[in-house]
Amino acid sequence: MKLHGYFRSSASYRVRIALNLKGLRADQLSHHLRKGEQRDPAFLALNPQGLVPALQDDKGAVLTQSLAIIEWLDETHPEPPLLPDDPLRRAKVRAFAQAVACDIHPVQNLKVLARLRELGLPEEQVTGWAAWANREGLAACEALIASEPGPFCFGDTPTIADLCLVPQLFNARRFGVDVSVYPRLLRAEAAAQAMKAFTDAAPDRQPDAE
Repeated sequence: MKLHGYFRSSASYRVRIALNLKGLRADQLSHHLRKGEQRDPAFLALNPQGLVPALQDDKGAVLTQSLAIIEWLDETHPEPPLLPDDPLRRAKVRAFAQAVACDIHPVQNLKVLARLRELGLPEEQVTGWAAWANREGLAACEALIASEPGPFCFGDTPTIADLCLVPQLFNARRFGVDVSVYPRLLRAEAAAQAMKAFTDAAPDRQPDAE
């Protein structure tokens, strides 16, 4: 397999964690987002959206969108499972993951922030926007799992929810968000960070880290 990504991309980070948890190896191909390498014609031929990650399987099929990739990995390599067996619990895990991947992450990612700069907003307002998006979204996520015993987001093993949470907390800190106000999220993060699969996937552990 080949994983097209970027060390600081939180969506790529999610997929790296999933691969590690499944014990799968993928050759990592870096596309420097700040240099616009994701818009190179060769990469656009793989993913017309010009986004990372993209995963090529051993037969050359290309998968895009991190949550779709992670669920494909879970279906094709079911151990350890990243979704609960119970349909209601599965829906709750997916809802949390989507709250991060669909509601928080897109409005504070590089593409949106670059557009805000193009519109003439000063850097302070641009980073303030990103911090606001993280604070608002993470507060909702804190409430979503407040009654979950843990230690992970949903139980005693990591799920797709944790794969989304850990990279998003990394992002939040980059934008100066005080994450200490989310104790339940931090508890889940601590449980995840005790696992090698998570720590090995961290941005500063990647070969393309700057």
